[in-house]
Amino acid sequence: MKEILLIKNGEIALKGLNRNTFETILVKNIRFRLKDLGRIDVRKAQSAIYIEPREDGIDFEEAAERLRKIFGIAAFSRAAMAQKDYDDICRTALEYLKGPLSEAKTFKVNAKRSDKGFPMKSPDIMRQLGGDILRAFPHLKVDVNTPDVMVTVEIRDFGAYIHANQLPGAGGLPVGSGGKALLLISGGIDSPVAGHMMAKRGLELSAVHFVSPPYTSDRAREKVERLCARMGEYCGRIRFYCVPFTELQETLRDNCPEELFTILMRRLMMEIAQRFAEREGLQALVTGESVGQVASQTLGAIVCTDAACRMPVLRPLIGMDKSEIVELARKIDTFDISVLPYEDCCTVFTPRHPKTRPSLAEVEAAQAGFDFEPLIQKAVEDTEEKWIYPDRR
Repeated sequence: MKEILLIKNGEIALKGLNRNTFETILVKNIRFRLKDLGRIDVRKAQSAIYIEPREDGIDFEEAAERLRKIFGIAAFSRAAMAQKDYDDICRTALEYLKGPLSEAKTFKVNAKRSDKGFPMKSPDIMRQLGGDILRAFPHLKVDVNTPDVMVTVEIRDFGAYIHANQLPGAGGLPVGSGGKALLLISGGIDSPVAGHMMAKRGLELSAVHFVSPPYTSDRAREKVERLCARMGEYCGRIRFYCVPFTELQETLRDNCPEELFTILMRRLMMEIAQRFAEREGLQALVTGESVGQVASQTLGAIVCTDAACRMPVLRPLIGMDKSEIVELARKIDTFDISVLPYEDCCTVFTPRHPKTRPSLAEVEAAQAGFDFEPLIQKAVEDTEEKWIYPDRR
């Protein structure tokens, strides 16, 4: 019996004339995520994507786990392939679904006939196969509303496919279909969630992190790299920039008003991030800011930060409260890494009384009081770059 994975698109189906482009990107992403599992054929046809093993020993459980985290997939199923002949469809269904049908109490048969040349219509397939299943599993009852097992038969160009309940996918749009952006990632709870949300809208992410040794440790950087790897299970590989920020922070501490330290620091971070984004052709920055969560995220502070930006700053968490962000962090499995007790540079030199309602004029005047450009250039030149790949665990 030949087993395949059958992928169903979601939002991609609404893309009209651009649909083929989105599907092509999704197929590419699937191939990348599954390539180390063995020889696997991935192809698209009839509004679906077929994943077929080309050698024995393919780990279908691992393949299914990875597919669950690929954006652009609405749902998928492990399916058995049969000949387009009712007797073979029935034999395959009874054998392939023996386990779930034996354990269930209720079932329903659903049939989809994309190949209109098949002699039986969908209602006929449903009625006849339902009767054969009841004879083979007399303990079962039919439930057309909430069955324990939904037996689905799909008659397509290449054969008949039989599967049980569909598994949910990650939804959204394929990574790479919506452009490229640079995530400012601190190591806390918020920024990985923000990156996840923008990747779900099709953005391909790079990430920039600022370190301040000796005030921050190597473990703090390793923590952020682990976060990027964990994010990569959904987002794919991530180009990672690690910026040395100690000298800039010390200069800010010594030359600028303490109450404006955090806002000025974020403006310098934005400037450095933009230089990488412009160099690499990235179109936007992404942050994990939420209005009012901390002093640097009041509306006034955000206005002062945005004034230093030459490109859009995407803030997907802007209206969320902390409990919502934590819930999503737990769902995508970044929370436990984010709360590891290794401080990042945002906690260095934190002012005792940060200004929550700064004016842009006073912030710009404070920044103009010292020439930061040589230090910015040096930080950019000394930045370490690497690729971080999805966590295989």
